[in-house]
Amino acid sequence: MASQLIPEELLERVAQRFKTLSEPIRLQLLNQMMVTSDEMSVMQLVEETGQQQANVSKHLTLMAREGILVRRKEGQKVYYRINDPSIHGICTLVCGRLQQEVDSNLELVEKS
Repeated sequence: MASQLIPEELLERVAQRFKTLSEPIRLQLLNQMMVTSDEMSVMQLVEETGQQQANVSKHLTLMAREGILVRRKEGQKVYYRINDPSIHGICTLVCGRLQQEVDSNLELVEKS
């Protein structure tokens, strides 16, 4: 029997992880956290992304529940950091490939 890239028993969990990552605002938040390479407070993320505080909090809570982020409370402030080391690799891989497609399409347009 051929080995599988994704074991049958993990299919649902993998699909859930990709579903969690499929929201643009969540990707924006993760991108900001990767750029700073540090934990960030909810308010820092609100300021950096321009999103509403309630919306940012909702998405951060969901990603923490999924294990993508970890949360730390200090007084009234809540800080988040990326907990899943694969997130950076996934984003780099997908974004790199999409950038190649965009660049390729621009070259085609410029040549015509």
